[in-house]
Order: sequence, then structure tokens, then C-alpha cells
Amino acid sequence: MMPAAGTDEFLDLDMLVAAARRRMRLVGLFAVLGLILGALYLVFTPAIYTASTRILLDDSLTKFAEDKQPPAAGAQADAMVLSEVEILKSSRLARAVVMSQKLQDNEEFLDPPRSPIAWLKGAVKSVAGLFSSPPPQSAGSVENAKIGKAAALLQAGLTAERVGRSLVIELSFEDHDPKLAGAITRAYADAYLSDHLDANFDATERATVWLQGRLNDLRDSSQKAALEVAQFRAKTGLTAARGELMSEQQLSDLNSQLILAQADTANAFARYNQFKAILDSGPDNAVKNATIPPEKGTNGNNTTVINDMKSRYLGMSKREQDISSRFGEDHPQAVALRREEADLTKQIFAELQRLTESYRNEYEVAKSREDSLRTNVADLSGKNSKTGKDQVELSNLEQKSQALSTLYQAFLARYEQASQQRSFPIAEARIISQADDPVSPSSPRKTMVLGLSLVLGIFAGIAGGAIQEFRERFFRTGDDVRDSLDMNFLGYLPMIGNRLVEAGRKTASDAENAGRQPSPETVTPRMLRVAINAPSSSFAETLRNVKLASDVVLHHNPCKVIGFASVLPREGKTTAAANFAGLLAANGARTLLIDADLRNPGLSRSLPLLPERGLVEAIVGEIRWQNACLTDRKTRLTILPTVGRRRLSHTSELISGQGMASLLEDMRNSFDYIVVDLPPLGPVVDAKAFAPLADGFVLVAEWGATPRVLVRSVLQTERQIAAKTLGMVLNKTDMKKLDRYGQLGGAEKYLDRYGSYYIEETAAGGKANRMETA
Repeated sequence: MMPAAGTDEFLDLDMLVAAARRRMRLVGLFAVLGLILGALYLVFTPAIYTASTRILLDDSLTKFAEDKQPPAAGAQADAMVLSEVEILKSSRLARAVVMSQKLQDNEEFLDPPRSPIAWLKGAVKSVAGLFSSPPPQSAGSVENAKIGKAAALLQAGLTAERVGRSLVIELSFEDHDPKLAGAITRAYADAYLSDHLDANFDATERATVWLQGRLNDLRDSSQKAALEVAQFRAKTGLTAARGELMSEQQLSDLNSQLILAQADTANAFARYNQFKAILDSGPDNAVKNATIPPEKGTNGNNTTVINDMKSRYLGMSKREQDISSRFGEDHPQAVALRREEADLTKQIFAELQRLTESYRNEYEVAKSREDSLRTNVADLSGKNSKTGKDQVELSNLEQKSQALSTLYQAFLARYEQASQQRSFPIAEARIISQADDPVSPSSPRKTMVLGLSLVLGIFAGIAGGAIQEFRERFFRTGDDVRDSLDMNFLGYLPMIGNRLVEAGRKTASDAENAGRQPSPETVTPRMLRVAINAPSSSFAETLRNVKLASDVVLHHNPCKVIGFASVLPREGKTTAAANFAGLLAANGARTLLIDADLRNPGLSRSLPLLPERGLVEAIVGEIRWQNACLTDRKTRLTILPTVGRRRLSHTSELISGQGMASLLEDMRNSFDYIVVDLPPLGPVVDAKAFAPLADGFVLVAEWGATPRVLVRSVLQTERQIAAKTLGMVLNKTDMKKLDRYGQLGGAEKYLDRYGSYYIEETAAGGKANRMETA
């Protein structure tokens, strides 16, 4: 039941608790339904077993077989692990596992048991496939289709993911057969390691083939360069010769000396330029990138010193990098090592400056000696220029031949290394956790499924209850009447059961058994005599409260004209009016009950004796109203019925005209109470037309069926009726359910304590009254 309009409370805890109590059965029903659905899901869903293994990517396994680069950085390691995960998920590896395990011939794997949802999807696809005919397939295509299907099933059941930030990959596979799940997981790990070996072998094989072709080209080029050197020597006569003239021998000696001097000059110039380039690169690059070849003689010790200092520098740098990577760059030892590196760098650079200056002097001395020899040769022969050109060309040819020979030797060494690597079948990964056959299913999890089903069922029940509560727009309690209509609430009329109806019969039977004469036949039926036959019931007590309200409000009227009305048909106003009139008459008051529902006189139709004339005839003056009345001999209740044999259309003019006013004026002299059963306010305007003639109205609404908005809108429209309304009673109330709608501390919560003041009644258990007027 929703809170009343205009309340200042955003959330009323008492109302939430009351709503929860009202919808507890619905929530419980949905919870049980959820458990049943969960149990059915567990019964019809086949079990799934998961086998898993772990693979470590370890490139240190090949450190004895080949030279490896330093370990990759963090981002590169992440990319490498993700690449390996994608390799594990690839279709090529899946096809390899299919072929190794012959899964294309395993019908249990190709057509596993399915859950109800999967079976339904398959049925839909099968029905859709009836409208398309597949092309004919050969035996080979059928086999390929089976292999493809098995590979797709493998990829669907496979899970490969990285374990945290490590270099470990967890590989798992799901299947309905635990042994098959374990076998496939192990086969996947073996296929992955084999794929690693094959990939390394193929890469080495391709490199070896390329190196072989390159070696052939380099060998031919080196031989050709050496042949050109020999041919040039022979052509220019630069070979050593004996038995020549003295001048020629002197010229030959001078040429030899000049050649040696040129070589020394070139050597000194090359060393000088080498060291000068090292100095020009700056101190850091000079120390890190400089290559100092060993020297003989005076400078040999100097280069040895520099090389020793550089070896110390490299060792120190390596230690600093190792400590920084392990403990951070701010580690005290790393800072000290960097300081020592800086000092050593300065020492090495100073030594390089000294050696450069020394090599510059050597170069100048060698250049001077070369110039002197060249002058002597020029003096001895006019062919000095020609001989120099030949020597330069010969030097170039020799350098070219030497470079090609060195390159050939380097490629030959790399080729031999690649050839050796092919003979090491070592993968860069290893299995650290072997996959075993699972012993218990991983899915579905019974506890989780049942718990989730229960929770979902409870949530569904709460949602259903919330929907019902939000759709609750009816009168349930007296607070609803007071809050929605700002009207006096007169009480609840319980739903009339068989016991209350039969109470009169039981009373008459008891009187006959006691030897007393039963009461003469009454005019009203048992349904309209509930308050008389059960005067100690809560039904009668509510009607007494209506009488008290009318006596208090209309105390100045000697005769009170009270109209009973409802907004909708079949809400019980006729039953309430008849029982109210009978209760007044039983208490000794002169009471007249008028059936003023001229279009649908349900009260008159329920009488045992059908009258021939009634209210309409009395209004138009055909008969005196006293002659149309019926009197109950037991309670002395007078009833003015309405004969429904003819269909009337202008009933509002009859019930509100001068004839009706004259009748009521005359009747006031004979009765204390005139109870008028009026038509409902919704379909016709008769009650509105009768309003000026009535002293008060009692509004009857059906409990849990009459919308509050409808009643409020009708009363806002019918201001005259609203002003004369004594209050509202809720009819057909289910007293067993009433306490569910009451607030904590409300009167509805204490109905069980009132039982000792009322007769025993089972309004909800008996057959409810369905004979109702308009």
C-alpha cells in the first residue's frame, strides 16, 4: 500500500515492513520457483571438467647453445607474453592438437552432450537449415570439415592467460570427459613446445641458406681482388728484383724505403686520426666507444694502460647497472660506482689526449722522412711521379683485397655458428605444472547455482511484490479513507461467510428444539439479516458505529433520512443498507427501508414475496405509499420496494421530484429512521439528484477493489453529497488479511484481541456473498 498523497516522509520504514509482510508469500513462492529452476538446470546441464597446466617462458635454457641478448624490458616482455598467448589460441596449433589426438574421429568430442539452452539453439539452427540445401561434399572436404569443427571446438573450450605480471602462462581446457580434458591440455602443451622448436629450426635454416649464398659471393670477390693486386705488381715492376744496375738497385732501395716511409706515415696518420676522432666525440663517447688496439714499442705500454683502465671502467659500469636494476639508481653503492666511473673517465680522456699528441709528433716525423725519401727518389729518377702513383694504386688494391678477406672470414664464422645452432633442439619454454585429469566438475557449481537461483528468485519476488504495491490504489484501511478523502471512517464490514448467513437458521432450530415456537416467516432474506441474526458480530458492531455517527451528526432531526450509496456497482451497499435498517428496527426504532434503485432494484428482487406495486407507483400517486410497504413481523422493519417490471429512463426526475419530496415529508411523521438504498454514483445521477432530500449519506466501498482516485474525484464533483456524507464503511473486508495492511500501532494490528467480544465467524473461509445490488 503506497503512502498517502501529500505526506512529508520520503521513506516510511513501517510501511516497508508492512509491505514486506504482505508480499512474503509471493517472495517465498518466487524463491521456491527459483530453487526449482536451479535444480532443473543442474539436472539437465551436463558436468564440465577443466584441466590446466602452466608454461614458463624461459630463454635462459638456450644460453649454453647460443649468444643471447639481454632480457627484454617490461613493455617488451608484456608484448612477448601476449604474443605467446595468441600463439596458443591460434588455429594452427589447434589443428596440430586435433591431428595428434585424432579428435576428428572422436564422435563424443564432436557431438558433446548439451545443456537445454544449447539444445534449443541447435534446434533453431536445424530448423533454419531445412530451408537451405548444402552443396555436395567429397570425402576430402568432409574430413577437412571435421578437422575444422574439432579445431573450432578446441579453441572454444581453451583458455590461455598470463599469471599476474610473471612470464607464466596458464593454459586450461574444458570438456565433459575428464580424461579427454586432461589429455587435450597435455597435448596442447607438447604441441606448443614442439612449435617453438620447429620455429627456431626454421629460422636458423633460412639464415644458414642466406649465409651460404653470401659466402660464395664474398669468396669470389676476395679472390678477384687478390688477383688484381698480383697483376698490378707485375705490370708496374714494383716487385723485388736482383741483378739490376746500381742506380736501379739504389732506386729500388729508395723506392723500398719510400714505400716503408709511406706506410709508416699512413700508419701514423691513421692512428693520429683515430685518436683525434675519439677525442672529438667527447669524454663519454671517447671512453665508451673507443677501440684502442695494442701497440708495440714506446706507446705499447700507454695503450695497455688505457685498455686496462677501460676494462676497469666497463666492469665498473656493468656492476653499477646490475645494482641499479636490482636496488634502484639511488642505492649508495650505485652512486659511488657512478662517481668512480666519472673519475676514471677523466683519467682515460687525459691519457687519450697525451697519446694523440704523441701520435701527431710521430706522424710529422714519418711525413718528414717520406718527403726526404721522395726527394731523393726524384733526384735519382724522373719517374718519381709515376712510381708514386703506382704505389698509391697498389695500396688501394691491397686495402680492398684485405677488407674483402676480413669480411669473408667474419661471414664464414657466423655461418659455422648458425650451423651449430641447428643441432641444439632446445625450446625457450618449459612446463612447470603438468596437467592431470580433473576429478571433480568445474561447472556447474551446485552451491553457486542454487544460491544464485534462490537470490534471483527472491529478487524476482521482491520485484513482483513491488509492482503489486505500486499498483495498489484501493482502500485497505481506515487511514486510507481519512488520508485520501478527509472523511470519517465508520468501520469494516467483514466478508459475509456461510456461518453468518446460517446464524438465523441455527437460532430458529435451537428455539424449536427447546420447545418454543419459531418466529413467523420474515420478509427479508438471510443475507440481509446478518446483523439481526448475529448481533454480537463485528459486522453488527460496525453498523452500530454507523448509527452512532448518524445520531451524533443528525441529532437535531427527529426523523433521519440516510442514503446508502457507492461509487461502483456490486460493492455491497444494498447489503449494508438492509442490515443497517434491520439492526435499527431490531433495537426498537421505527425504521423504513426504501429501495430507491429504480433501474436495478436488487433489494426488491431478493425479497421472498415479489410485490406488485412499489415506490414508483407511490411517487406518481397511483397508490398510497402505506399500501406498497412490506413489514417484517419479527423486527417490525418496514420496506418500500420497487417493482422492476417496467423499464424507466427518467429515474432521476422521479427520485428528486415533488412526488418523492411529498412522500418523504409524510414518512417523517411515521418513522425515526428512513434508510434509502440509492443507485451507485458512477453510472447514473439519481443519487446526486436525491441529495437535497437526504439528511446524510453513508458511502460504501469494497475493500481492496474500489480505487481511491475514483472515489475522490466523484466526491470532488458531487460537493453536496460530500458535505452530507457521514462517513465511509469498507465492505467485504478480508479480516485475516487486514492486519497486513495496517501500520505498526494501528488498530488493524490488534484485531485478534477483539475476538472475545465477537461471535465466531469465518468470513474469509465461507462462501462469500455474491448476490449484490447495483
